[in-house]
Amino acid sequence: MDKHKSGTRDRVASGCEVIALEEWQQGGKWFTYEGHAIFSRMAGQGEPLLLIHGFPTASWDWNRLWPMLLQNNHLLALDMLGFGFSDKPRKHAYSIEDQSDLMQGLLEGLGLKSIHLLAHDYGCSVAQELLAREQEGVLPFEIASVCFLNGALFPEVHNPLMIQKLLRSPLGGLLGRGLTRRSFERSFLKLFGSKNRPSPQDTDDFWHLLTYNNGRGILHQLIHFMEERRCHRHRWVSALQNAKQPMRLISGAADPVSGAATARRYQELIPEPDVVQLMNVGHYPHFESSWEVFAAYREFRKRKAGH
Repeated sequence: MDKHKSGTRDRVASGCEVIALEEWQQGGKWFTYEGHAIFSRMAGQGEPLLLIHGFPTASWDWNRLWPMLLQNNHLLALDMLGFGFSDKPRKHAYSIEDQSDLMQGLLEGLGLKSIHLLAHDYGCSVAQELLAREQEGVLPFEIASVCFLNGALFPEVHNPLMIQKLLRSPLGGLLGRGLTRRSFERSFLKLFGSKNRPSPQDTDDFWHLLTYNNGRGILHQLIHFMEERRCHRHRWVSALQNAKQPMRLISGAADPVSGAATARRYQELIPEPDVVQLMNVGHYPHFESSWEVFAAYREFRKRKAGH
């Protein structure tokens, strides 16, 4: 597979180590899921922690948080089918259920008995589905804890961007295939707060991941997850309300899509809600303010472990 020609040397942003995209790719491995190649990264020692990325990006979203989490966790991350460096088949019924099957198969294949989940955006819906399955007794492993970052946990307060609405329309296929670097950047940057916006190089990397393997051609298929959230709302919200394991929501409050309104709804509906709100941080808190996210996540894990 071709490699993106950004530098391989780690960069530094806001005092945090940054792993360049080409290095991220070179440090990964591929495995096969239903005949499709899936990109993954695994490293570190400690309790297993699965990082689940969002739409329309990929596991590289975690690159700034990765070196911090690596200190005390066995990290697992992958590009879900249709995302990043993984295969993007045109004729595939993309769904949260299918992505959850992918995650479940990976964890079963590794023989893990317990897993912590850290999920963002689209990945939050995958985590909710896995929680529902655990409560139904169909998972061969237990979920030890769950931490959410800016996901549409409650579809009634989700506020999608105009481009997301258009991708769901009958013209979605044409819009996706015709998406330009400039129009992507114009919409994508609306998601970020004022604290640490992506540099031009960062935006180039996000664009590369989106367009890799003709990714624009399937955006209108992936976007169906918004409808899935409405269809499965009862199942996925009930999974949060019935969860027995520790949970925390770390929310970038400046996110226009699933920020402050989602945090308020979480506090209304979830028993004993644990919410950390980050001011001036948008939809990608782990990218925009990785140190704050790491500190909040570390405190969550330590406190819940009784340390």
